[in-house]
Amino acid sequence: MFTDLPKFVFFTGKGGVGKTSLACATSLNLVGAGHRVLLVSTDPASNVGQVFEISIGNKITPIDKVSGLDAIEINPEEAAADYRERIVGPMRGILPADALRSIEEQLSGACTTEIAAFDEFTALLTDNDLLERYDHVVFDTAPTGHTIRMLKLPGAWSGFLEAGKGDASCLGPLAGLEKQRTRYASAVDRLSDSALTRLILVARPRQSALNEVARTSKELADIGIENQALAINGMMPQETGGDPLAEALLQRDKDALAAASAEVLNLPRTIFALRSENLVGLDALKRFAFDSPDDFEGDKNIEIADLDLPALGTLVDDIEKPGKGLLMFMGKGGVGKTTMAAAVATELAARGHEVLLTTTDPAAHIMETLAGGLTGLTVSRIDPAQETARYHDHVMASKGKDLDDQARAMLEEDLRSPCTEEIAVFQAFSRVIRESSKHFVVMDTAPTGHTLLLLDATGSYHRDILRHTGDTSAKLVTPMMRLQDPAQTKIMIVTLPETTPVLEAAHLQNDLQRAGIEPWGWIINSSLAAAKTHHPLLQKRAQSEREQIAKVRDELSSRYAVVPMQAIEPVGVEKLKSLCETPDNSAAA
Repeated sequence: MFTDLPKFVFFTGKGGVGKTSLACATSLNLVGAGHRVLLVSTDPASNVGQVFEISIGNKITPIDKVSGLDAIEINPEEAAADYRERIVGPMRGILPADALRSIEEQLSGACTTEIAAFDEFTALLTDNDLLERYDHVVFDTAPTGHTIRMLKLPGAWSGFLEAGKGDASCLGPLAGLEKQRTRYASAVDRLSDSALTRLILVARPRQSALNEVARTSKELADIGIENQALAINGMMPQETGGDPLAEALLQRDKDALAAASAEVLNLPRTIFALRSENLVGLDALKRFAFDSPDDFEGDKNIEIADLDLPALGTLVDDIEKPGKGLLMFMGKGGVGKTTMAAAVATELAARGHEVLLTTTDPAAHIMETLAGGLTGLTVSRIDPAQETARYHDHVMASKGKDLDDQARAMLEEDLRSPCTEEIAVFQAFSRVIRESSKHFVVMDTAPTGHTLLLLDATGSYHRDILRHTGDTSAKLVTPMMRLQDPAQTKIMIVTLPETTPVLEAAHLQNDLQRAGIEPWGWIINSSLAAAKTHHPLLQKRAQSEREQIAKVRDELSSRYAVVPMQAIEPVGVEKLKSLCETPDNSAAA
């Protein structure tokens, strides 16, 4: 594993690259060397508890079977509820009920949720009494876009408070924030201190993941975090046994590393080979943490029974029938949402439909995936910075044009609130939804936690419209109504045929159902069971997929497709369209 680690160790990177596995295994390795370790998850879709097969939650919890290891999962919703109560609680019995309700509404947005989670994050980072109990604090962070945003916050909010600017709608009374100024400054110092902090960028040996590492590395360096390292996770072993798929996967991994930028290649690097087992459960984690050899060589000629593996094209046939509509691809980061969205969009366009392919993902790489154009296909991106600037200009031009200089200055200050970005992105999201009444709109969404916050904002808007208009007639169509109407919106849940991704996708489905949104179908991506291979390691991984594919089919969705593992990354229009073709008996041998 990793050596000479400082007090604080961050694992970050594109979703689905194995950050949680590496963070958990590193924690075990440090404990095995006699250190006391606190493992912290800041991921809105945390699965540390699932990996250790215990319930952790938003409190420091001992891992019973691992002496010296404690863990905590910072739950954004719980943190936000506690944060709101700390602000509103002292006012109960003092302010009128209407005033309290107004404050609670102001504190109900996604901005408040992020600030609340950040508040807990900085508390752990700066609590000297707590930190004296541990030799190391290992952070398993959220997908990259969320992490960069969180790591920028200490400096951003310190400057925000220093300038005396702010908006109580998301932060609460500024007097309360003044008390946190010292903590925020301390958090900035510790994050940028190379002797105290190391940030390990985790990536699969894939071109898109390594490009993301390059962007992340630069952004981190720009905010003063330069003690970085690189972990390449899931590298295909050198011994391929002449298997065509194994050889292609190994070559793909080598090519991706060779094509990485100089910034990536210059980082200290540790490579971890692809394992034959899912890293769930203490025994599997220990084998990984202490470099126990993989036992796949003892599993020659595994027979994989026939599975029902419907092709992606069968879903497109049904999607195409209405001739228009909104398709939203959702799921945990790193499961292939962008590729699946691009594949369906290109297939619909190739069939003669007008299609808008767009994304709300801060780490979007749609253009890299398409690598070209197609008649009938338009590509866009909801860029937070651009949307915020557009919203700012619109407000200043409309509301600010008749104001005097002092009032305009106050309006400018109000628009510097982080809540402005949330409003701007939501308005762009709503515009895209409306377009789906004319033609197909295919949306590649951000990782799950961010997407649910966006949908929550949509729901809040929906409830606000109904409350203020009292109109429930058919003429009133809010964005949430469109999302809840299966005739207008089809939610596609994308996952991998592995235990944790399927479990997280099932949780996402439950969350959507509670919001009155019923997912239309599931896509199981990168399946070895749907690919041809006789390599023992790949066969063993294919065998382990059977249970998860059956779970999707029998318990989670009557409408699903299975996309085979690709020997060559599906980049470019033709390769994307080929994902929708019906394979000729491509179940694994």
